Amino acid sequence: MMNQVVIDKVKEALITASSGFREDQKEAYRRAIEQEGHLQSCWVLKTLLENALVAQSRKSPLCDDTGIPHLFLEIGKNNVLTGDLLENIKEGVREGLKCLPGRPMAIKGNTCERLDQSGGLDDDPQALQPAPVLIKSIDEDILRLHVLMLGGGPAIRGKTYRVFHRHNVNVVIDEIVAWSKDAVAQLGCTPCTLAVGIGRTQFEATSMMIESMVYGNYGVQSELENEITRKVNESNVGALGLGGNVSVLATFLNVGPQRASGVRIVCLRPCCCVEPRRACVIL
Repeated sequence: MMNQVVIDKVKEALITASSGFREDQKEAYRRAIEQEGHLQSCWVLKTLLENALVAQSRKSPLCDDTGIPHLFLEIGKNNVLTGDLLENIKEGVREGLKCLPGRPMAIKGNTCERLDQSGGLDDDPQALQPAPVLIKSIDEDILRLHVLMLGGGPAIRGKTYRVFHRHNVNVVIDEIVAWSKDAVAQLGCTPCTLAVGIGRTQFEATSMMIESMVYGNYGVQSELENEITRKVNESNVGALGLGGNVSVLATFLNVGPQRASGVRIVCLRPCCCVEPRRACVIL
């Protein structure tokens, strides 16, 4: 059964995620502008913030790569998730992609045709399927949906792999920093935000990384997050690779359960200068 209220809420959340910075993100850019001594990079930071404010006022996309919808659903103890609700959420995503509008990115065809793109591009923005929904139980008596719009550049530069921890947290952090320096130098769309998840499997580490973007706050950084940001900024990549003090605005680090093993599975996403594009809505 179609519930237009839910559909409209999801549609607006997708548009909000795609077209504006959150307040903590704006403040992070303002701090970066104050800290950046490189004139060209400082101009880039100011322009990125200005463009974000214009996009927000017009409800237009922050970037030509409007992103793949990723959905993170929080379910309170007394709430029920039904197939109808999931269908309404997916319809809200389709409506949001149409209204935004999203960039046509869906590839038509069978398995092989989708892999080699021989099936051609579907020019309907609504044809773009969202990623599988991640679901988390929470103590609040509420049902909350987070919508993230994730672009292709960070996915290309991201990495999920094992780290031999050697019973030393610094070994893990140093490996994350080394990965990040390589990724940031190749990304192009800097300054970036580093999203990092550490888990027991590739799936769990990636889920932790997604969750880090959902809950990450530019104004609230742990000691480890600040350490990663500081060390990666020493590479002096700067905005758009022009050089400067600010290559990374912040780090969102999320460590999940671990097992007795010599390795930690780490997932890194160097989010581009407009990410994480996210918004949430109470359903």
